Amino acid sequence: MIDTIKKEAAEMLRSMIRIPSLSFEEKEVSDFLFSQFQTWGLEPERINYNIICRQPSFDEGKPVLLLCAHMDTVPANAAYSFNAFEPVQEGHEDTIFGLGSNDDGGSVASMTAAFRLLREEHLPFNLCLAITTEEERSGPDGMRYLWQHVFAGLNIRAIVGEPTGMRAATAERGLLVLDATAHGKSGHAARGEGINALYIAIDDIEKLRAYRFSKISPVMGEVHMTVTQINAGTAHNVIPDSCTFVVDIRPTEQYGNEEIVAELQAMCRSELKPRNLSNRSSATYPDSPLVSCCRELGVETFSSPTTSDWMRLGCDAIKMGPGDSSRSHKADEYLMVRELEDAIDKYVKFIKYYGNTLE
Repeated sequence: MIDTIKKEAAEMLRSMIRIPSLSFEEKEVSDFLFSQFQTWGLEPERINYNIICRQPSFDEGKPVLLLCAHMDTVPANAAYSFNAFEPVQEGHEDTIFGLGSNDDGGSVASMTAAFRLLREEHLPFNLCLAITTEEERSGPDGMRYLWQHVFAGLNIRAIVGEPTGMRAATAERGLLVLDATAHGKSGHAARGEGINALYIAIDDIEKLRAYRFSKISPVMGEVHMTVTQINAGTAHNVIPDSCTFVVDIRPTEQYGNEEIVAELQAMCRSELKPRNLSNRSSATYPDSPLVSCCRELGVETFSSPTTSDWMRLGCDAIKMGPGDSSRSHKADEYLMVRELEDAIDKYVKFIKYYGNTLE
């Protein structure tokens, strides 16, 4: 049975890759997954194109172990050397290629397979599978909606599927993006008129480049901050009265996002506006049985520099899935078939061991 389910998982992933599934455009891939899950008798429920599957014996009085991964992708990188939506490349039968194969189709396929293998098991918790939308763009109708309207009030721990090489991330940085605007006064460049907003922005950027946050995480280290975009000016002879730039910040658990904005605004003349304050950093609870399982099973733990649906969960969690984060959002994305199959085995082993710890 397990060999059949592994083969079906690989074929499901290939089918997913053939369906473009950008964030906010997931209907077609959601339709496919919903139909496939129905064929397998998983009794799926669809909410805002997210798909949820529960064990038949689901009991709201028992704790829940949630397996969650996302179906959406970023746009295909222009540097692809092959069709980003064709998973099969001649001479590479041991590899699944294409957009979303690594991030996050591998986790979707392997978590689904593990759920299928354990769906009928009598466990001391409810096993639940959630395949979500809008993860790549922090949309309101993906896991954010599910957590508030579906999972609220349940006693949940979670495994978040992302490409980690099946290592377990016990912390991940948040994401805070600031749109900064320096305000000046327009004038003629030849006469030296006005107040140059570009110079104000440059001064602020230099301050940000040199700044170090005082609180250092024992797990993640320093807050990372990088200016990634700048734009100003309308003509070569006009002093710009406005200059905009973008700051990418990766917070640790030592800071709230509001705290970071206030600290930076106090030293900058430019106006700083956060795009979203809810993309917080995350960390596994210190006494978590999930960490105990990792330790007993020899699963390596680490701190992740990337964000995921974890930041939308208000519960104890780890992040663990097949593939490698370094392949994500790049051209020629791929996942080895053996990585997918290994993940299925490791998820099943981990879930069973977790059940033993609760008993």
